[in-house]
Amino acid sequence: MDAILTTAKELHSELLDFVLDAEDDLAVSLEAFSAEQLANFSDSQYQGAVQNEMVLNMFLTEGKVGDKQPIDLFLESHPNLSSQQQNLVDNFQRSFAGLFVVKQIFDDGFALRNWLTEKEYIVKISEQEQQQLKRAKAAEILLARIAPVNEQYWMFSSPVTVMGRLGKPKLAVAIGNFKKNYQNSLYGDAPELLEEAWLSVEKYHQGFIDFFNSDEITLPGYQLEQKLSELQEQVTQSKLAAAGIDSSKSLKEIVQQADISDEEMSEIVEEMGVEGKAVSQVLDSKKSVKMVMPKVELPPHLKKAEQVTVLSFPRWGQIFLTNYTQFKNLLIGDNTDEQIEPNKLVREYLESPDIKACVWQRLSSQYPEKLEKLLQQVLNRPKFDIKQDLVSLLTEFHKSLNPVLPEIASVPLHLHNLFQEALSEVKGKSNKKGKTKSKGGFGG
Repeated sequence: MDAILTTAKELHSELLDFVLDAEDDLAVSLEAFSAEQLANFSDSQYQGAVQNEMVLNMFLTEGKVGDKQPIDLFLESHPNLSSQQQNLVDNFQRSFAGLFVVKQIFDDGFALRNWLTEKEYIVKISEQEQQQLKRAKAAEILLARIAPVNEQYWMFSSPVTVMGRLGKPKLAVAIGNFKKNYQNSLYGDAPELLEEAWLSVEKYHQGFIDFFNSDEITLPGYQLEQKLSELQEQVTQSKLAAAGIDSSKSLKEIVQQADISDEEMSEIVEEMGVEGKAVSQVLDSKKSVKMVMPKVELPPHLKKAEQVTVLSFPRWGQIFLTNYTQFKNLLIGDNTDEQIEPNKLVREYLESPDIKACVWQRLSSQYPEKLEKLLQQVLNRPKFDIKQDLVSLLTEFHKSLNPVLPEIASVPLHLHNLFQEALSEVKGKSNKKGKTKSKGGFGG
């Protein structure tokens, strides 16, 4: 192991000890961060020490003490570090988690590709890691965090979980689990992908408003699915128009107009397997970042629902609720349905992970006094103040105040293709068994 890698490993170990040994605000922040993150990991198959170490490493870059990160505090408390050592510690700010496929194995490390972003890395390892990873093989998937040592290579900055060779369905599920557990690392090494994904959410929200003339609609499930399909068609048409593409033209005509080479056209046809309008999802004004909008498909229980309310938000995406009308009726004093139990409904809205903080914020802005009174009664908290206490209540019930990238967000082309191929495999196997099971998005 070369001297720089040795120094980087030692400094990283010192940084972890610094955080674990803290007894001030840093310790309080770590405890709160760990509790929230471990709650997200509750159904993960990777429990125990590995999980705790991953959370600790996440805290180094995602944790905050006031307006400072743990790494900032470490540097402040170690003023005698050399400039080289300071640079190595600064590099830890760029660490991120990923699902890496092993492309090549060297005596002292690996060539890896991040499956989520297709970016490639040379990762050097210590002698201890060589022993731990000696069974790792090419094409296997590794779950780990990596941090840059210098401009040439990186190092593992967390335990490494060898997940083995994964078929497409299992890989799609692994990516879905990764999105849930490591939300801030989804495109940790590709801010351009993250920016495009968030922008796509905003554009879809605006398309929703333009189509329905509102950010809130209520329809029977079967009718809602039809309307959402029409909405997606309209969004696609708008995208074509924005790209200056005539949707009435054939794929060949579209490609020629976009000045795409025959080789690129063949690649698009092979990758997408589509004609006409769908090609607009990759021919987006010749952008280098090729993103694809996922197909909106309601789960069976929503398709069959008598009534579904959709709330659309520019950052949270769309929230689907089958009892939002009943909840609003509780607030406006029009609860004519005797089967609706206020206590049960309020508890469901507080405890269900599907009811995001944005729903409560919306209700509190529309019906502040009535929502306050309802919560006072249901929670038996007569002094509950909607303006002062709502945030702490949402935190109490583990509702994040910050949106995570919703399912409607566009995904990179290679991930879209993976999900479609995985879905085809699953459907093929299910059809052989006389069953049909559907799964879409990030394994969700």
